[in-house]
Amino acid sequence: MGAELKDSEGAGVVASRRGAAMASRYISRLARVSSHLSPNPLMASEKEAALAAAPPSDSPTIFDKIINKEIPSTVVFEDDKVLAFRDISPQAPTHILIIPKVKDGLSGLSKAEERHFEILGRLLYTAKLVAKQEGLEDGFRIVINDGPSGCQSVYHLHIHLLGGRQMNWPPG
Repeated sequence: MGAELKDSEGAGVVASRRGAAMASRYISRLARVSSHLSPNPLMASEKEAALAAAPPSDSPTIFDKIINKEIPSTVVFEDDKVLAFRDISPQAPTHILIIPKVKDGLSGLSKAEERHFEILGRLLYTAKLVAKQEGLEDGFRIVINDGPSGCQSVYHLHIHLLGGRQMNWPPG
């Protein structure tokens, strides 16, 4: 017996149960990765992307591909330890992601150990430098999502730098 799936254009596709399950997992993973590349009709929200995200692993993430220049990005800051680039789905007029170039087990903030002390400070200091560079003198917000309930969708520690508008409280 077959199951019907919808492709990205909404067309029905009939597949076996096993094929349907495999296709569903593939679509979910594709949607998760695409959510960081372009606006995504398959994934309605960052919350859904986070819940669909693969658990943390040592496998390369989309951020590793950006670091290696395999995927283009608009870089606003780079040194030997940190890369900062514009988010392709901005949630504020200024929305920049700041990441360590070497993951070193830091799939999320909850995985931090004492040995990560220096890079954690470097990421926050870089956020301050980039905020100044971007002209965010009136203020900005720093966000670190951690785990599924924290809406983390890419398991490579990253800081969101948001600014250019009045932020609200509570954040959500």
